[in-house]
Amino acid sequence: MNDWCLVYDGFDARQQGLRETLCTLGNGYFATRGAAPEAFADGTHYPGTYLAGGYNRLTTEISGHEIENEDLVNIPNWLPLAFRIGEGPWLRPGDVEYLDYRQELLLKEGVLRRSLRLKDAEGQITCLEERRFVSMSNPHLAGIELRLTPENWSGKFTLRSALDGSVTNAGVPRYKQLNSRHLETVETTEIGDDTILLRSRMVQSRREIVEVARTRVFNGLGLLPAKKTLERLPDFIGQDITLDAEEGRELRIEKIVSLYTCHDAAISEPGIAALQESRHAGSFEELLQSHRGAWKHLWDECGIEIETTANSQVEMKLRLHIFHLLQTVSTHSVDLDVGVPPRGWHGEAYRGKIMWDELFIFPYLNLRKPVLTRALLRYRFRRLGEARRAAHEAGFRGAMFPWQSGSDGREECQRFHLNPMSGQWIPDNSHRQRHINAAITFNVWQYYQVTEDREFLYDFGAELMLEIARFWASIASYDAASGRYAIRGVMGPDEFHTAYPGKDPSEAGGLDNNAYTNVMVSWSLTRTLDALDLLPDTRRKELCDKLGLTPEELRHWDDLSRNLLVPFDGDGVICQFEGYDGLKEFDWEVYRKKYGQIERLDRILDQEGADPNDYKVSKQADVLMLFFLFSADELAEIFARLGYDFTPDMIINTIHYHMQRTSHGSTLSWVTHAWVLARADRRRSWELFNQALNSDIADLQGGTTAEGIHLGAMAGTIDLMQRCYLGIEPRTNVLTFNPRLPEELTGLKTTVRYRGQTLDLEATQEKLSVTSRTVTAHPITIAYRGQTRDISPGQRFEFRLFPEIARDRKVKQDDRAELQRHCRPRRPAEPPQKASTG
Repeated sequence: MNDWCLVYDGFDARQQGLRETLCTLGNGYFATRGAAPEAFADGTHYPGTYLAGGYNRLTTEISGHEIENEDLVNIPNWLPLAFRIGEGPWLRPGDVEYLDYRQELLLKEGVLRRSLRLKDAEGQITCLEERRFVSMSNPHLAGIELRLTPENWSGKFTLRSALDGSVTNAGVPRYKQLNSRHLETVETTEIGDDTILLRSRMVQSRREIVEVARTRVFNGLGLLPAKKTLERLPDFIGQDITLDAEEGRELRIEKIVSLYTCHDAAISEPGIAALQESRHAGSFEELLQSHRGAWKHLWDECGIEIETTANSQVEMKLRLHIFHLLQTVSTHSVDLDVGVPPRGWHGEAYRGKIMWDELFIFPYLNLRKPVLTRALLRYRFRRLGEARRAAHEAGFRGAMFPWQSGSDGREECQRFHLNPMSGQWIPDNSHRQRHINAAITFNVWQYYQVTEDREFLYDFGAELMLEIARFWASIASYDAASGRYAIRGVMGPDEFHTAYPGKDPSEAGGLDNNAYTNVMVSWSLTRTLDALDLLPDTRRKELCDKLGLTPEELRHWDDLSRNLLVPFDGDGVICQFEGYDGLKEFDWEVYRKKYGQIERLDRILDQEGADPNDYKVSKQADVLMLFFLFSADELAEIFARLGYDFTPDMIINTIHYHMQRTSHGSTLSWVTHAWVLARADRRRSWELFNQALNSDIADLQGGTTAEGIHLGAMAGTIDLMQRCYLGIEPRTNVLTFNPRLPEELTGLKTTVRYRGQTLDLEATQEKLSVTSRTVTAHPITIAYRGQTRDISPGQRFEFRLFPEIARDRKVKQDDRAELQRHCRPRRPAEPPQKASTG
């Protein structure tokens, strides 16, 4: 491996699913897994191509219950490019011996390359060199180039280039009982001498997809004439191209594919558009050069360069994460009505649904390509009507967004899910994760803080925030015993706890006063009142009239933001929810010895007939998410508003307590834990960062990566570099920096955009430099630990960084005195915002 290349040497059938996911190529419009063009879905390989937002809904009857699911559809496979020698069989993986095999994902240029030598049953050896791209320059194009050289044979050779519409959704084994046939073939046509067309339609959503493939064969002298035979099956069309092959002479095959759907803009219909694109597409090399140019500009704009003391491929892995994020959402996504899924468009896990992982993804996009965040937030705004209906049907006011969202914004959570360990279908209460609503408010506000996009706040953002605030005010109830407001029957980010011990989750599900949810609600209500104050008087009045907002309602929001209940135990630790401190302790060591990997304790305990609701166990960071999202200063302000003391001791005790009780059943958990330790135990933070960095490349969850990348965790590792280690904090009109690089991280360079300026940042252990590129923009304010500077385009400032206490020795987690010195809240670089009272 080098810093720009993910390399696999040798063929390993057990790893093909993982490799195909990590070698997926995409452009924000569609993505294709890194399966070999001669492979088909056989339990080892799984070719898959997915449209951004390409959903279809099917119903399945299981055990007398009708289960409806909306899935991200595996659309027709455009890859098929197989060959046979003479009248022999088509040479497929598993039927040949690989003498050499090397697969490389070239991150800098967005190209997948394979080099292999294979020997068939007759002893005939063939050398193959493949290059593949999914165009970042033109969202509708992709291409494969195959160079084939016979090493010890000559004779007739047949190449089959095809489009396969017979594919189903079969990429997640635990979904196998569900209906998976989402496509029906409408048309298969041969057009001219070298072009075929396949038109498919999703059976419920009625979305038409057209793929057109143009295949040409060349030798050293140019384009080869060849005998072609059409191969047509009910859901398949291919061209068999027969040639004379000569030992030692290379043949070069180009397959260029265009893809359109009936949802695309500026077309008459997808078949005409796909054919037009195919006719005017250049050669493989011409299209590849344009694609490489697009990736060069992306890396210039979005790259992060780091220097480390360890030779652990950290920079390559970080670039791999950036690469997959930029393939999932790009400028080609802006005009699409799509969100950003937690597993990318790389596979069928979570059925491609949109969840809360935006919270981890948007901070990177805000500071580099805010146009993408704006477009993705509009996905939420377009579903505001459905969120209002959901709130109304549940007996609430305002807008209640779903935990899982797909095409139209309804709740897509299953009410039952399959435990693959026990084989049992168990109740799923995930829809009670109402904190998704606070995440949307957080995302709107953070986008505004970075961009100061007043037009977005005016037209879309404020209305989203107001309707979510109204929901929170509706779901909260006054608790006379505590004299505070309570939010009952919800779940926090920790999905192990779905109900109180002894309660049937399907009848009495949810928990009371989840600390993360309640603190987020307090913050959300405060920021919503701030957003309302930012609006011009005419827009404020217009929104209040449209939504029926009254001064009394706004005063109630302010009161609610100051009086929500946050549960604590007797030692001042923030409890995950009310009653958490009364649960049983869990014997972690016994289960580690028994099972080894215990990340998914919920499945293990269900298999044993036990219930995680009975124990102090967490799937992932819940309370600790507060320390991930907010600085100590911000948390001090929030808790002061709520009337609670917030001390360094509380931070230390809470972090220490919950870290010991978390199984890391989600890849997001390592990101959060690395973050909260960054100020207290930088060495351990770096270790957890590397754990998160390896979560997909090493498939640390044991087989889940084959079903799709963990995009939230990938984005979280990138965000650790910028907002955590570099200490970027956009807040109250100041861009604050507080670099705290781990000892192993000796240098970091990146470029960010903030309120119209482009800033080149460079940090070492000793200094931070900020250079603003020449552009027409207003001055902005930057700060480091109370040192404030107004910077204009073309200026540069350098800050000498304060030395750290105990810089060269590890801080033990349980050394409370040391941790207190490191976690003491910083003095604010600017005065806190004045709270709005509506």
